[in-house]
Amino acid sequence: MVIAPEDVSGSPVSDAMDRVRETGDVVTMFAAEYFVTVDRARREALEDAARYGRELTEVVERGIRLEIAAGMRITEHAAGELIRRAEALVHRYPDALESLSRARMTVAHAEYLVDRLDECEPEVRDAIAAEAVGLAEELPVGSFRRALRRLIEMHRSVTLAERHEAAVVRRRVVVEHVDDGMAWLSAYLPAVEAHAIYGRLTAIAKAIKNQDETATPRQDATSRDCDAAPPEEGRTIDQLRADVLSDLLIEGDTTVHPVDARGIRATVAVTVPALTLLAESDSARAAQGLAPAVVEGVGPVPLARARELCGGADGWMRILTYPETGMVLSVSRTRYRPPPMLRKLVRWRADRCMAPGCGIPASRCEIDHTVAWEHGGETSLDNLAPLCKGHHTVKHHGGWRVRQLPDSGGALEWTSPAGRRYVVQPERRVPVFRPADEHDAPF
Repeated sequence: MVIAPEDVSGSPVSDAMDRVRETGDVVTMFAAEYFVTVDRARREALEDAARYGRELTEVVERGIRLEIAAGMRITEHAAGELIRRAEALVHRYPDALESLSRARMTVAHAEYLVDRLDECEPEVRDAIAAEAVGLAEELPVGSFRRALRRLIEMHRSVTLAERHEAAVVRRRVVVEHVDDGMAWLSAYLPAVEAHAIYGRLTAIAKAIKNQDETATPRQDATSRDCDAAPPEEGRTIDQLRADVLSDLLIEGDTTVHPVDARGIRATVAVTVPALTLLAESDSARAAQGLAPAVVEGVGPVPLARARELCGGADGWMRILTYPETGMVLSVSRTRYRPPPMLRKLVRWRADRCMAPGCGIPASRCEIDHTVAWEHGGETSLDNLAPLCKGHHTVKHHGGWRVRQLPDSGGALEWTSPAGRRYVVQPERRVPVFRPADEHDAPF
């Protein structure tokens, strides 16, 4: 999501916010100099050690960490991370350091950029470093993290099939005992299956929360949402997920749960460019400049897996990025609650909560009528957006004004009480169909 702030007020609150931003820029510029100074101290210490014939580099490095940790009153681990990031910014990512020194990105952007790019193969890192800096300068931290992950995944997708095949043999389940008679049950398994399992647990948990598919609009603005649940069930969603997992794995069924929760199956959205399915392999797809198949919440998947999912059983939401007909985009004022496919489409388009900077997945958000139903708002794609519960409450009670920008493909404009505007772009666009001009007709 792209968030673009714009000042439209000269109020005292606005002036205070300007000072906050200016002070933050100064702190960021000093942070860039801090990284340069830390790296200079490391190099001087290494040169000094070499001058006196000390060749035990690891010991010397440990000594440098110890001195920085003692001087800064931080842990040696934190000092080691500081040294690592400083060395990377100065020597491998000078464009990022330059951007940081001009406060065009924040320290959080720079640290995440270093951490993620350093994990990549050198050829991938070199290919995307400049684009990564551009994303850091354009996006807030949460959106930047997701965009950088996608950028890395796209460039690594050519070899994804081979790497996935090597990784899948290491799948396993582990129990780790902790205090108070509790334990962690961890599973290392393919991401598609992991997200499907988590999605099914969440769906059953929500069903147990007594959601009513035929619910009429509520008058309480804090719960004015298509997916909000009444408070009869005392357990939290997290607690319900854990209980459902135990029931499924130990008993093998969910007969102890309400009828509405028993027939729920996993649902995962897989987006595949139509021409990608025709490619012979991932390398052939990349050579043709075609994007890989992407599973919601997972990222790119091997082409063979994409074909399997697209031709698979019920429960998979298959979205071809070639315009298709028959898509339900609106039920106008005839129905408050959106039909299932419209809810899926709203969440697929946004991918995340559509509040500025929020990273909560759309699957965990409430579907909000941007113009409230009781104020004449329609149940249509251009009046629906996912908002997490906290930002849903802020929208209705925090003094903010929110509207969907016409012909934007789902962008929301938030106007703060101080008068600043923030435009939040959805992660994906739904095609807009218009009559073709006679001269533009393909035939």
